[in-house]
Amino acid sequence: MRPAAASTGGFRLVLPAAHRPPPCVPSSSSRRGVRIRAAEAAAPAGGGGALLGRPLEDVYKVRVERGEVARAWVEALRVMATWSSWRTGGRCRMPWDWQVDQLVYVVSGEVKVIPAGAVHGDDYMHFVAGDLVRYPRWFEADLYFDGPYEERYRFLAYGDDN
Repeated sequence: MRPAAASTGGFRLVLPAAHRPPPCVPSSSSRRGVRIRAAEAAAPAGGGGALLGRPLEDVYKVRVERGEVARAWVEALRVMATWSSWRTGGRCRMPWDWQVDQLVYVVSGEVKVIPAGAVHGDDYMHFVAGDLVRYPRWFEADLYFDGPYEERYRFLAYGDDN
C-alpha cells in the first residue's frame, strides 16, 4: 500500500523491492470478495464485525480515531504536508502485512480490512474518509477497495508514539 520511499520523521526510508506493494487484483475474482458483499447486507451501519463480543479493532490492536479528535491529530502531525500519499483508481483487493507500525489517514474513499484467518464474512474493519488509523506491526490482512481511494501514511520507528 506504499511506494518505494517513505518519510519517517527527518529521515527518508527507502524500501527494497520485496516490500513494495503488489498491484491490486480485482476483488470480483476473490471468494472472500463474495463474502464481503453478503456481510454488507447483514452488517450494522458503520460496518465491521466483532469477535467474542469485542470490536475487531480491540482484538487486533488496530487503533482508530474519528471525527474532531482525528482532525486535531491530522493538523498537529501535519499529515497533508509531510506524509506520503497512496491511491487506487477503483475496485480492487490487496493482501498486506505490516512489518512496522503505520499511521494511515484516509483522505477519500473507504477500505474494508479483513484480518488474516478471519472465518466469517462479517469479520472486518471498515475505515472511511477522515479516519486516522494505526496498524500494528505483524498485522496481516486483505484490503478491499470498492472505488477510488486515497490515503496519507507514515511508518513509525521503534519507540515513536505518533
